[in-house]
Amino acid sequence: MAVLVTGGAGYIGSHMVWALIDAGEEVVVLDRLSTGFRWAVAPEARFYEGDIADRALLSAIFAENRIDAIVHFAGSIIVPESVADPLSYYENNTVKSRALIAAAVEAKVPHFVFSSTAAVYGTPESAEPVTETAALRPESPYGTSKLMTEIMLRDTAAAHDFTYTALRYFNVAGADPRGRTGQSTAGATHLIKVASQAALGKRAGMDVYGTDYPTPDGTCVRDYIHVTDLADAHLKALQRMRAGGGSIVANCGYGRGFSVLEVLDQVKAVSGRDFPVNIAGRRPGDAVSIVANPAVAMREFGWTPKHDDLAFIVRTALDWEDHLGKRNML
Repeated sequence: MAVLVTGGAGYIGSHMVWALIDAGEEVVVLDRLSTGFRWAVAPEARFYEGDIADRALLSAIFAENRIDAIVHFAGSIIVPESVADPLSYYENNTVKSRALIAAAVEAKVPHFVFSSTAAVYGTPESAEPVTETAALRPESPYGTSKLMTEIMLRDTAAAHDFTYTALRYFNVAGADPRGRTGQSTAGATHLIKVASQAALGKRAGMDVYGTDYPTPDGTCVRDYIHVTDLADAHLKALQRMRAGGGSIVANCGYGRGFSVLEVLDQVKAVSGRDFPVNIAGRRPGDAVSIVANPAVAMREFGWTPKHDDLAFIVRTALDWEDHLGKRNML
């Protein structure tokens, strides 16, 4: 059997493809290459270029490959952009996911792993690490678009022979420790990516959006998870469903948070380089502080993070950014 990875040429998706191949899986990738790269797809994977809402293409993929699971990464992810252009996020993240889910049901694909987000929680009421039973109050169209897809998956699983796992990501960062792939998208807004570019002189400096939040240093606090650990969580979630496990929602994070300024200090320390930081106003849609309680993932699929170390996350991000610079010079 094969696993279909949507968005498999993108940042997290390309890491997932490698994780599946390393585990001996047959992999099929579907990506329209709007933000991903064909070179980022592992050569062992079978690649289709196209959109996840193209029903004719999906029918061909299911006819040509024995797909027993879909791991769905394709989508738009920038919170402020979603506030400025909400309808595009509902189209790309919700409407197109609905088309993919419908195609999966029609093709009798039994397992579905969904790339969701901690943005479904908004800013939690408590400072304690957030659990999956917390109130769902997204503060951006991005978070709402993901929550709507979770709801569609829940209802589809209740009506059909269909099992899903929705993984709510916290802040994903870093790169493959073996240097095979990493965050390569031009204009990416991930904090550690941007800070790595500043440290390596690819940017003149960077902005910090708001220093007046109710946190110890006034900047937003996030739980940063290494992308390789995240890919491993997807793999274990898939293995659990194949073994008969039911549908589930699980957080993916480490259970501790770092502020924006703490992350920048770490990037400067690991790189050994300083860079200018400009203090700007708050961005719309940013939650104040959110940290994961990952107990469900650890209990239900035996997920054990291997890279819970901010310095390691930063080091792999810097190494990949340096690799990209050399690649672009060739």
